[in-house]
Amino acid sequence: MALYYPPTGFHYFVRFEKLHKGIPDIGFQKVSGINSTINTEEYQEGGENRFKHRLPNPPSFSNLILERGMLIGSQLMQWFNDSIEGFKFEPSDVTVILLNDLHIPIQAWNFVNAIPVKWTFSDLNAMENKVFIETVELSYQYYKRIDVTDLISLVK
Repeated sequence: MALYYPPTGFHYFVRFEKLHKGIPDIGFQKVSGINSTINTEEYQEGGENRFKHRLPNPPSFSNLILERGMLIGSQLMQWFNDSIEGFKFEPSDVTVILLNDLHIPIQAWNFVNAIPVKWTFSDLNAMENKVFIETVELSYQYYKRIDVTDLISLVK
């Protein structure tokens, strides 16, 4: 009988589908915002006093938040810079791929037409010895989970 161990959340990489030149920018120390919500709208039907109908609205998605130690001169930072400072947006699909202990993809999420909407940096503080962190928030149209059987072609 095989034992099942839930996957760990620290072995993953991030892939920017339009940025493939040079060294890939895949290393982030934290990825958050992978969630969606379906809100409902109440509708009171005439003649029905026992309850209100609850109708689903389209899903809403949080921004994808990526954090890492600042990387100088990366292709990804140029993409952010073009968007934030130059107001030139070139959407890119972003894929977050969760790996198991053998580095085999076990789950992925594809964020469709992502664009940078926020770029922040950690505080400069001469009293602390910390890595300088940059945080990027990406807005996107929607995300979809990718089946494990489709992941092998993504990683190659």
